[in-house]
Amino acid sequence: MNAITDWLAGLSGAVVYAVVAALVFCEDALFFGFVLPGETAVVLGGVLASQHHVSVYWLALCVVVAAIAGDSVGYEIGHRFGPRILTTRTLRRHQGRIADAQDLIRRRGPVAVFLGRFIAFFRAMMPALAGASHMRYRTFLLFNALGGIVWGVGFTLLGYFAGSAYSQVEKTVGRVLALALAAIVIAALVVWHLRRRRAHRESSD
Repeated sequence: MNAITDWLAGLSGAVVYAVVAALVFCEDALFFGFVLPGETAVVLGGVLASQHHVSVYWLALCVVVAAIAGDSVGYEIGHRFGPRILTTRTLRRHQGRIADAQDLIRRRGPVAVFLGRFIAFFRAMMPALAGASHMRYRTFLLFNALGGIVWGVGFTLLGYFAGSAYSQVEKTVGRVLALALAAIVIAALVVWHLRRRRAHRESSD
């Protein structure tokens, strides 16, 4: 992770915006989230903004636009190709989670588009599944935009404040303690994420 941050920090501001926006766009439009979740790129961008490599305001704007545009392309792919995209080699081993996403659309309708923005796998698949289910594009766009704004601004600020907090801690108590604090926070987030996934699977069963 540090290597990626250092690499991004060595780029010019315009290129950082382009790289983060491209990763967010490709996650939703081309299912790129299976390789690198877009939220990871956004958080790293926020960290760089806290270090004054880029503007947090312009970064948040780029992320929101890329999220909305990527979802719209994903919707169009699903609308045009329908169930055929679900049989591609990349998606065959994810049929269980795809079924969960389809069930969420059936139960929640367009609200599923908003909720799916905050779950990595659903974020990559929900636009295409919404298109395949022939959800009205205007309805999709509304909830897509709401989710994109909340998610884009939220995760950009998460990275920004996390980076600022890390810098302050490092200056105050030294690098070792700052790294230990970061490890504890990351471990807590991992445990929370695993418990949430387990609870979701149990509720689905």
